[in-house]
Amino acid sequence: MTSSKSISRTAPSALNANTVVSSLLTVQTSGRGFVDLSAEIARFVKDVAAIEGMLTLFIRHTSASLTIQENADPSVLRDLTAALDQLAPEDAGWSHDTEGPDDMPAHVKAMLTMTSLQVPVTKGELMLGTWQAIYLIEHRARPHRREIVLQFVGAGA
Repeated sequence: MTSSKSISRTAPSALNANTVVSSLLTVQTSGRGFVDLSAEIARFVKDVAAIEGMLTLFIRHTSASLTIQENADPSVLRDLTAALDQLAPEDAGWSHDTEGPDDMPAHVKAMLTMTSLQVPVTKGELMLGTWQAIYLIEHRARPHRREIVLQFVGAGA
């Protein structure tokens, strides 16, 4: 049982949600790997004058995905790529290979990760942790144009 002295929280904050703002972010990837979207997402939050609410990100693809992961040590992203490659290798004998040997593994990797994220916004800032970043993960070998829907719901200035 946890002692109540080891748990704390701030006072609740409440505002009327008077703002719904959407935008479509287009990203040209360079092929397999992680693309840090954090700065562009923070710019969107600032541009729409978001104060308090929830930001939803949704990627409109089945062979790419979104994640929040560590941004301090690049070896984390290399290890995550290796782990996904082990879980869905190209040479697993997939029956769906019309678009190439990397297509079906890309679908599996997207299924194992996320197509949407929600990030709280407080006092106009994304409530990401110190070492967290928002990434698009391109699971295909060749470059692709990816679209991500951004939608803020909450209180704005």
